[in-house]
Amino acid sequence: MISTRLTDRLGIQHPVVSAPMALAAGGALAAAVSRAGGLGLIGGGYGDSDWLRAQFAAAGDERVGVGFITWSAQRAPDVVAEALEFRPAAVMLSFGDPAIFAEQVKDIGAVLICQCQELSHVERAIDVGADVVVAQGAEAGGHGSSRGTLSLVPEVADYLAARSPETLLLAAGGIADGRALAASLMLGADGVLIGTRLWASEEALVHPRHHRAIVESNGDSTIRSTVGDVVRGLDWPAGFTMRMRRNAFTDLWHGNEKALAANADIEGPRYRAAFADGDPDNAGVVFGEAAGLIQSIEPAAAIVERIVDEAAQLLRSGPPTVDGPRL
Repeated sequence: MISTRLTDRLGIQHPVVSAPMALAAGGALAAAVSRAGGLGLIGGGYGDSDWLRAQFAAAGDERVGVGFITWSAQRAPDVVAEALEFRPAAVMLSFGDPAIFAEQVKDIGAVLICQCQELSHVERAIDVGADVVVAQGAEAGGHGSSRGTLSLVPEVADYLAARSPETLLLAAGGIADGRALAASLMLGADGVLIGTRLWASEEALVHPRHHRAIVESNGDSTIRSTVGDVVRGLDWPAGFTMRMRRNAFTDLWHGNEKALAANADIEGPRYRAAFADGDPDNAGVVFGEAAGLIQSIEPAAAIVERIVDEAAQLLRSGPPTVDGPRL
């Protein structure tokens, strides 16, 4: 229904790619998005060979891709090599210099997607031959930086038009309905990368208690913080924080990161146990500001199809107001 350079280049029906959310974006979700006409990405996260093999198996014969946290993958490059053996359609690299893996990705014929949070990241992505750049705004759930989607996307679009016009652009951050897809296309993107809305899908590997938490939340319910990394002993590069749900854990430790680090031997096991239990108050529930647009947990296909249908209607007829915009 909506054709763009992205649908043409990737051979997909809809300009929608699912975010490779660590732990949540497994093979079932990726396959469901691909079956619905988008491109699903498995979340390779910090790199777990057994988990990745299981998720590629869960995706079956569907054409899917995979994504990695680059700085972590650089410490265990064999995990990336193993994932490439599954011949993913695309590989997304985020949060670190993609150069170390770019050639490997290109060698298997996969689409190289580089997620960027500022223009210097975009410049590096172009240098290493990225086929697709993701402009990720701070509204996004999980890790990111400080730029807002509304200004970052058109700035990156202009940058690419001037310096690398063949490079495609995905918008990310706060995109959960057809209004956001239509707006992203008007801002110069070729498609969208959707995380939080698909985190709230039936196929996502998310505890039911966490799913209930997002339905009960709104856009004011999240916070950008490092506490989820500190408690897990993850040494994230400076400049990146994680957007997660405000809860008892963040209330206690946000702003007290040094004390949390000093007590990590005690608090780390507590946190991991709470996460495994689906405790929405004492562990990280990782979603973005789009929570305020989510009222139910649905099949991924229904989500993708509704977003595209809404966007197509808006692009045909304009905003759904009584009189429409006036000049």
